[in-house]
Amino acid sequence: MFSLDHFMYTAPNQTGSGSKSDEQLPSWDLSDLYPSPDSPELKNDLDRARSKVEIFATNWQGNLENASGQEIAMAIDLYQEVSEILGRIGSYAQLIFATDSTDAKNAQFYQYINEQITSISTKTLFFTLELNRISEESMQEKLENSALLAWKPFLDSIRVFRPYQLSDEVEKVLHEKSVTGRTAWSRLYDETLASMQVTVQDEQVTLGEALNKLSSNERLVRENAAKGLGESFNSNLRLFSLITNTLAKDKHITDEWRKFPRVDSERNCDNMIEDEVVDALVNAVTEDYQRLSHRYFRLKAKWLGLEKLQHWDRNAPLPDDNDQIIPWEKAKEIVHTAYHEFNPEMGDMIKEFLDKPWIDATLRPGKSSGAFAHPTVPEVHPYILLNYHGRNRDVMTLAHELGHGIHQILAADQGYIQSNTPLTLAETASVFGEMLTFQSLLRNQKTPEQRRIMLSRKVEDMLNTVVRQIAFYQFERKVHEARQTNELLPEQIGQFWIETQQASLGPAFEFTPEYQSYWTYIPHFIHSPFYVYAYAFGDCLVNALYKVYQDGHENFQEKYIEMLKAGGTKKHKELLAPFGLDASDPAFWRKGLDVISQFIDELEQA
Repeated sequence: MFSLDHFMYTAPNQTGSGSKSDEQLPSWDLSDLYPSPDSPELKNDLDRARSKVEIFATNWQGNLENASGQEIAMAIDLYQEVSEILGRIGSYAQLIFATDSTDAKNAQFYQYINEQITSISTKTLFFTLELNRISEESMQEKLENSALLAWKPFLDSIRVFRPYQLSDEVEKVLHEKSVTGRTAWSRLYDETLASMQVTVQDEQVTLGEALNKLSSNERLVRENAAKGLGESFNSNLRLFSLITNTLAKDKHITDEWRKFPRVDSERNCDNMIEDEVVDALVNAVTEDYQRLSHRYFRLKAKWLGLEKLQHWDRNAPLPDDNDQIIPWEKAKEIVHTAYHEFNPEMGDMIKEFLDKPWIDATLRPGKSSGAFAHPTVPEVHPYILLNYHGRNRDVMTLAHELGHGIHQILAADQGYIQSNTPLTLAETASVFGEMLTFQSLLRNQKTPEQRRIMLSRKVEDMLNTVVRQIAFYQFERKVHEARQTNELLPEQIGQFWIETQQASLGPAFEFTPEYQSYWTYIPHFIHSPFYVYAYAFGDCLVNALYKVYQDGHENFQEKYIEMLKAGGTKKHKELLAPFGLDASDPAFWRKGLDVISQFIDELEQA
């Protein structure tokens, strides 16, 4: 059933909103979903969902155990129909809220829709619970029916939680209370971040603009922005610590009731990925900290003429990199060309996104920071949000989110509840799109120095996507495991942050005291615990996949498009098998990490 924050895929390198620009940037038009929040169409859909859910509950509650495979398939059809109506409504509310979460009317509408969806979907809660109470033997018999067999991926995604399912009454209470629990705390966090003002050199700027200044080529600007951010984060530290403590304890209570063995078990089940595969990824990246990030940042310190890097130097441009502003029209051309060179069909899909009002890149106060691609519902189209400052990194973010958009459109034929991929595979098309764009730009560099700058940018993006996200994962583990015993002081959370950052970034860095509060602006920790390793999974997977493409694998483009079309109907082993890849093999991760290391090798020799 629809979840209001389930479909956000946020690019890890995107900074935020609020910068000034004279260029006209696109804003999306949400009327393909609904004309307005008070439109009759939206009200009718809410009424229609209530009516259908009553019929659904009357017909099927308590009757699934003895139903035939054909009958269960009919029930799933109706379940999907209700889910899609609610998905359309919820998507609309979420996108309006992301446009400006500081607007009281937007927040009120978002909360109203959230409560309505929770109320309606509560009446469908029995469905997945009863499906999971069907024995394995009985389910296998029912799956002999071809109509039900088509729904096997959906059933598998439900039944992976079968060992952790609670009684119907407890499940209902958890579901209904979420609107005043996790969802309410998440909303408080979002509204606090969106309204935050940062003082930089006596100027009040938005959070997004301050974060953007961390990529300035002037070190004093970066330092002043970093200190201003630290002051703002610290002024809200007690609130952010309370939110984090509350949500971590809330998760721990639920995990204990469900008897999940690890703090990340629920996420791993949701991602349809084995614990040992996650551990293999995390261990491979951690063991490579020295070969990757430590080695690169020693180089960067030398290039910048510094004995030690401060945290505000992490994303600093190289001395010869003026990182000139790239106009929006040029960014569109760069990304479209990269996709079209790979596959003209994908190029045409990209052009549709760029030509139609499906993208919101405008910079405005109150807008959601970061970037995402929201698939909405199969019969409409995805919407993309980003904050375009005109930097090279923003072009890569555009390529990233358009990859998501293509993936979501190609998978739409699988239907609403089987088109969505696990997070680990959801990053495949987006990161692959970034790689296509990077390689296209790299081929057009005229001088060795331009090539070196391009490579360094790519290495930093890859380190942000792989090393930094695994460090985030390790930080989360420390927080959630420690919170099982006691409420954590802000200083304890800050210490976990510094420990994981020092380990991942290496001896080239030293950290000033204000950096201890920088964990507070990472929204994944609040919205989607343990989401972050999906970025590293996706980047390493794409590195290995792109190597197969470079080696001239037969019919690669056709196989790649078929992989994206599968949506959530296949697991990672099935999807990667046509390319001769296996994510359960520890050597698989080494292939992906070797790509980053080889880029650093070239930079060392430049």
